[in-house]
Amino acid sequence: MTRFSEAERAYLASQRLGRMATVDPKGRPQANPVGFFPQPDGTILIGGYSLGTTKKWRNLQSNPAVALVVDDIASVTPWRVRGVDIRGEAELLTGPHELGPRFSEELIRVHPRRIHSWGLEEAAG
Repeated sequence: MTRFSEAERAYLASQRLGRMATVDPKGRPQANPVGFFPQPDGTILIGGYSLGTTKKWRNLQSNPAVALVVDDIASVTPWRVRGVDIRGEAELLTGPHELGPRFSEELIRVHPRRIHSWGLEEAAG
């Protein structure tokens, strides 16, 4: 599993919304906004309301390839964007968890295999 840098971990901890892409059985991509939770072991948990009934859940059952992009606009003048693009493999989990009562018992754990980030060095300085 690929590890996040300190700047990437700090940035991900400061954000709450990302876009996750999955691939359906016919090879068509699907992207959705998702809430995410970085974990101490370097994985990312994704939760949701009735997550087990969603197309993204069904897509991941047949193809665990996943991408998660977390980004924002740090400044408009001057124009400066920052973000992290995580490519990896999804693990589907079902059962009790600590994310809170607003989430269904289904969770997606993303195991990063490739991480690319941009604009984070400027934000730290």
